[in-house]
Order: sequence, then structure tokens, then C-alpha cells
Amino acid sequence: MKPTHIEHIGIAVENLEDAIKFYENVFGLECYKIEEVADQKVKTAFFMVGQTKIELLESTSPDGPIARSIEKKGPGIHHIAFAVNGLQKSLDHAAEKGVQLIDKQPRKGAEGLNIAFLHPKSTYGVLTELCEHPKD
Repeated sequence: MKPTHIEHIGIAVENLEDAIKFYENVFGLECYKIEEVADQKVKTAFFMVGQTKIELLESTSPDGPIARSIEKKGPGIHHIAFAVNGLQKSLDHAAEKGVQLIDKQPRKGAEGLNIAFLHPKSTYGVLTELCEHPKD
């Protein structure tokens, strides 16, 4: 597996609207998309910074993964996402190397990406997401 680039950095926030205003007013960035991913109980907002995206994440449910993360660690950086070619092959490779997988198979994520997470116990404390644009 060799990532092609950092796809995005995910940041857990308590209030998406307030966080969007901060990134727009302080950094002069433009939120280009807001999307809800119902099965992940999250609402997202995206900004481009050069070739990398910032993804703000607000939980849509008190029992969602973002709500649990904020309850445990507070708001802040939630994960880093790497773009890969061949997501399933990359997951298989990581598993062969002893990496604990949260997702053994890709699933749908925001912006139509196929995604899968690696457990932070295996990635030196960093929740790591692998992303791939679906093949047309």
C-alpha cells in the first residue's frame, strides 16, 4: 500500500454551523459542501486548503461515533485520511502486516468515497482512514 496523498483531515466539532463560520471568517476558506452520512450518524462540512480537504464532523446522534469521541477526548482532530488506489487490497495488506482493522471491507463515506478505518491501537494512536474514489 502506498497512499497517493492526504485526502482530508477530520475534525470533530460540537456545532457545525459555528465551526464553519470560524473557518470562513478567520481563515477565509469557503465551505463547498455540507453532507449528512446517516449510517455514520454524522453531518460533515468540507473546505479545500491547497490540495487537502478539511472535514468538519458534527454528530447527529448522542450515540454516534463523533459524539462518543467528543465525550471521551473533547473536540479536535478526529482522524487523518489517506487516498489509496485499490482500497480492498490496501486493507488486506494492512491486515497481513498485523494492523487491526475497524473495517475489513470498504463502505460508503461522504463525497461518494469508499472508505475504511484502521484502528488507532495499530497506528500509534491516530485513527486512520483509507479512501478511494469509486470506479465508474
